[in-house]
Amino acid sequence: MAAPLPRPHHDDVRIAVGGLLGGLLLMAVGLHDRTPHDPVSVLDQDWAVAIPLVVTAGCELLRRTRPRTALLVGTGAITADLFTRGNLATLVMFTDLVYASVLYGSPAAARRIPWITGLLTVTGTVVPVVAWRTPQALLIGASVGLVALVPAATGWVVRNHRDTAVAERLRAEQTALLAEMDRTQAVTAERARMARELHDMVAGHMSAIALHATAALAIDDPKTSREALTVVRENSVAGLAEMRRLIGILRDSGGEHEPAPVPTLDGLGSLVESARAGGLDVTLDADHGPVPAPVELAAYRIVQESLTNALKHARPGRVTVTLARRDGVLDVRVTSPFGHRDGPRAPGLGAGLVGMQERAALLAGTFDAGPAGDLWTVRAALPLPEGDPG
Repeated sequence: MAAPLPRPHHDDVRIAVGGLLGGLLLMAVGLHDRTPHDPVSVLDQDWAVAIPLVVTAGCELLRRTRPRTALLVGTGAITADLFTRGNLATLVMFTDLVYASVLYGSPAAARRIPWITGLLTVTGTVVPVVAWRTPQALLIGASVGLVALVPAATGWVVRNHRDTAVAERLRAEQTALLAEMDRTQAVTAERARMARELHDMVAGHMSAIALHATAALAIDDPKTSREALTVVRENSVAGLAEMRRLIGILRDSGGEHEPAPVPTLDGLGSLVESARAGGLDVTLDADHGPVPAPVELAAYRIVQESLTNALKHARPGRVTVTLARRDGVLDVRVTSPFGHRDGPRAPGLGAGLVGMQERAALLAGTFDAGPAGDLWTVRAALPLPEGDPG
């Protein structure tokens, strides 16, 4: 079953009706392209002029939906019009059909029609000149060029501009989409970085506060309670100061707040002393030399979080912290006693291991943590840049 013809565009309907009415008006006032005595005008009756006019107007209804069919039928109509007295409206509508066939037709048709009309123009110029050997014969080629080549070339130019505009719009949309994706990824990465920093800066202090507050409540000894409360106060003040500094940086829009000092591996001694004050038996073996700042910060935070986890989860016993350079990486290893116990000495969110793994991954390093016999081992291998002096 044949597919029904698509509904004409409303602009095409206006063009068809306007062309038809204009052609009928020209016929009514007696304006034609040729005189009745023109030898080409075989049919000089008005009905002969009207038939190509009506057919061409009907083809205008298909100029967008069926441009190839419209051009083929219109070519037949304009050829028939040559044998009548002619109508200017028929000629004008035919030029529009040529233009529309290039603009709305297939890419192949848009490439071929300008070449075909150009060939017809050359042929219409050369053949009459050679046959009649008179300058007036050039007018035939000029007429063919105006009727066929000019509208075809115009359609080609407009189509190229339209396709370029569409491509630019798509490119702009893709650029906007990529920019939005980059913005979303940047926001996500920044939020993850802030979460790591907030956890690493505050979790240790909060864990120490929880542990010593528990001790102060559980042990009925004024001296022990006083020592525990002293640690609680020190960690509360330090944690509050870090929180205020971080919040100030987040709210700062004019650069008024100084960024928090970046921890270095030189501060591992203070970190270990703080862990010892919390009740851990910690030994430190650090033989690393100078390392780049990003590696230094990641190593410091991994040790800090490992000691915090040991405070909360480890059984009594020796905790060892080892840092050493091996085969172009900084090897960070923290071991603590592992075994069954009633539960953690302080609650946690479980984000510490994730944060340590993310820090190692950001440096293209490796990270693993888990039990090994009666020890819990945290190990990170952080790559060092080639040529690092060590």
